[in-house]
Amino acid sequence: MSTTAIETPTAKTTTSSKESLIETTEAQPPIKTAKEDAQLQIVPLRKITRFMGVEFAPINTPLKRRLQTFSVASMSFSFLFAGLGGYLLSLYLFFFSAYYWIPLVYLVWFIYDIDTCERGGRRWSFLRKLRLWQYMGDYFPVRLIKTAELPADRNYIMGYHPHGIMGAGAIVNFATEGTNFSEVFPGIVPHPLTLRMNFMFPFYRELPLLYGICSVSKQSLKWILNKKGAGNAAVIVIGGAQEALAAHRGDDYHLTLTHRKGFARVALENGADLVPVFSFGENDIFYQLKNPPGSKIRTFQEAIKKFVGVSPALFHGRGVFQYTWGYVPFRSPITTVVGAPIHVDRVSNPSKEQVDELHAKYVAELIDLFETHKHRCGESGKKLILD
Repeated sequence: MSTTAIETPTAKTTTSSKESLIETTEAQPPIKTAKEDAQLQIVPLRKITRFMGVEFAPINTPLKRRLQTFSVASMSFSFLFAGLGGYLLSLYLFFFSAYYWIPLVYLVWFIYDIDTCERGGRRWSFLRKLRLWQYMGDYFPVRLIKTAELPADRNYIMGYHPHGIMGAGAIVNFATEGTNFSEVFPGIVPHPLTLRMNFMFPFYRELPLLYGICSVSKQSLKWILNKKGAGNAAVIVIGGAQEALAAHRGDDYHLTLTHRKGFARVALENGADLVPVFSFGENDIFYQLKNPPGSKIRTFQEAIKKFVGVSPALFHGRGVFQYTWGYVPFRSPITTVVGAPIHVDRVSNPSKEQVDELHAKYVAELIDLFETHKHRCGESGKKLILD
């Protein structure tokens, strides 16, 4: 595997206008770092209770912060356990209750509806606008920065980087209105994409479908970019499960991108513009057990990933009522910067050279986006490493 380290040139200084939400070239103070942001959110006179090495949340924590924690805890629970919970619920209803007919009826529906994830999903817009997601966006907090217009008469493939442990920035920005995406990019309908296997879990599969999340298959992409008119954006976390294993709090950003060119081919085949997206801080919301390439634990993780398609990352965050350990993400800012679109003309049967050329252009734009904005995001010492 080839590895390229990107050194840091002098970055451009940019700012954001409230009226247009578009970046300009005027000077602007740096975006607050995680430490600075946390200091601003300290509750006056609060006391942290420590017991047996565990730091418990103070009783006088404001209700708003409690609601923020609850919203993110619900996301974490869904991410980790809801899929398996769907299977367990089905088994319980069928074998141990008088409602055995419910999973049978659902099975009929499941078979009938199995390809909806390949056909644009069935978005319920009002769910995306629930206050719950505003609390989630405020928890970290997540910020969405727009650097250029995305005309609504075009379709787009947004490449989201990095994956992180759970892609929290992608969920808040594109699966919900937690950062008011529809106001920042009027006329654009985002379709976050994930593995098809996530739509194989009974009952749980209905949730991502209702939020407009679809399968990341080529068939699904073709449907979104051709069957739904203009103004659609397919959001792909390009690094996928492999990249999740390299998500370490405080480290440089390792992106699995060098040999991933399928998205460039699909963009050419469908005439969809490419948009690089980078979320600073995505890797900082959890601690992951050190697993350098070649180590026994990394070898084991990659073997499991190859078999089931999911990375068995060993990580922890905080708890709901204590700050020491758990599966709730830490309060650490995520700043998602959406780059300018790269115009792509439709080519029905693109050559390898055309795919390579577009991929190289995309990588160059992503690097420029990273270097331009990392200073404002308090990460001037970070490097981008492409694997």
